[in-house]
Amino acid sequence: MRSLLTGPVRVVNIGLPAFARELAANGAAVAQVDWAPPRAELVSVLAKISSFEAKMEKANREALGRILSAEPVLADVRRAGELIPELDASRLMLHAGPPIEWARMCGPLRGAVCGAIVFEGWAADLAAAEALAASGGVRFAPNHHHGAVGPMTGITTRSMPLLIVENRAFGNRAWCALNEGLGKVMRFGGNDAEVLGRLAWLRDEFGPLFGAALRAAGGVPLNPLIARGLAMGDEMHQRNVACTSLLTRILSPYFAEKGNGNSLVKALQFIAGNDQFFLNVAMAMGKSILDPAQDIAHSTVVTAMCRNGTDFGIRVSGLGARWFTAPVEMPQGLYFPGFSAADANPDMGDSAILETIGLGAFAMAAAPAVAGFVGAGGFNDALGYTRAMAEITLARHPKWTIPALEFAGTPAGIDIRRVAETGIAPAINTGIAHRKAGVGQVGAGVARAPLACFEQALLAFAQP
Repeated sequence: MRSLLTGPVRVVNIGLPAFARELAANGAAVAQVDWAPPRAELVSVLAKISSFEAKMEKANREALGRILSAEPVLADVRRAGELIPELDASRLMLHAGPPIEWARMCGPLRGAVCGAIVFEGWAADLAAAEALAASGGVRFAPNHHHGAVGPMTGITTRSMPLLIVENRAFGNRAWCALNEGLGKVMRFGGNDAEVLGRLAWLRDEFGPLFGAALRAAGGVPLNPLIARGLAMGDEMHQRNVACTSLLTRILSPYFAEKGNGNSLVKALQFIAGNDQFFLNVAMAMGKSILDPAQDIAHSTVVTAMCRNGTDFGIRVSGLGARWFTAPVEMPQGLYFPGFSAADANPDMGDSAILETIGLGAFAMAAAPAVAGFVGAGGFNDALGYTRAMAEITLARHPKWTIPALEFAGTPAGIDIRRVAETGIAPAINTGIAHRKAGVGQVGAGVARAPLACFEQALLAFAQP
């Protein structure tokens, strides 16, 4: 008590930030906690569903058990149409985020759609591709409806090579397109000859070689890779330097065994020149981990978060395949030279699957360098993000620990009740795409999931 009364004033300010600013201006150390009381309607809903608290707790233990006991293994690379037969059966194209029709698609998503149409040979040029899409000549569906995920625009079509991650604890699989590299790429709305030429190389050369190397290796277990990556400064969304390097080290002998000459050199150069190569592996892993936790009656655990540049959507274990959506928000971050917030598209991509499993912004304490890159501050701010995300989750991951937090596990199991009670919206590390098709990435930042999605899901939980 003596030290408390005689020491310097240390303040935690909850709610109104004006109080914190005044204290800071007068030299007081102050930590700001963003909080607002839940709406009266939500308070009554929380009280109502508390009547079956025991059922929810049991269901959530089951969901968490499935998430934390997952054994994801990067197993192979195969053509999308082989894995998802519907892609071969019709002009079906998968995209990131919840369902959306052509008329509501944002600029970069439209650009990627048109590029993919030309890539698949459904139209001769971009103008004809746009006319085909606008006339209903292509069907659209979310990646999540077909066991897949995709970064940013998330386009998946029949001839694209997909990474396969097997969850060997539960026997399910998930897939994600290969990372295209940096610069002008389809995931950011690129669609010119350079973009399509790279996709053709991934389809014809790199994808088959990568798949052969994985099969020769017998697959790569991902839990230990993620654990080492966290200890080496990755958070798996905006920073994948360590895991990309570790994966390359594991597979390089098998690349050498299965490849030859210039094709081998080009493949290894491609991976070495792309620090984000592992991102797509981690995304497929996240999908494989969360799918077994879906459809558990009474569970309030979030099993998917994603965005399509127009809408943000979530799925909840106990509420089935239903999407709860709200307008997606703009990321707050840093822009590349020559660009500003005026150029940015609202947030997009299925990559928020990483935050849903407790990586990305939820693990920012493991990767303080990312906080500066996305404009989120410094080391203390990175710690703050992870601690805040722990307030809306049910557990800590026993296999994925963070040295800077005394080896506490990453926050796992987002609970819609805790989001509603605290008013803390899940944070998401993200790239920022230009709002116009064909320009590409213009920055990186942190976005927030709209609270309205979680409030809708909570209200649905209270329905008989």
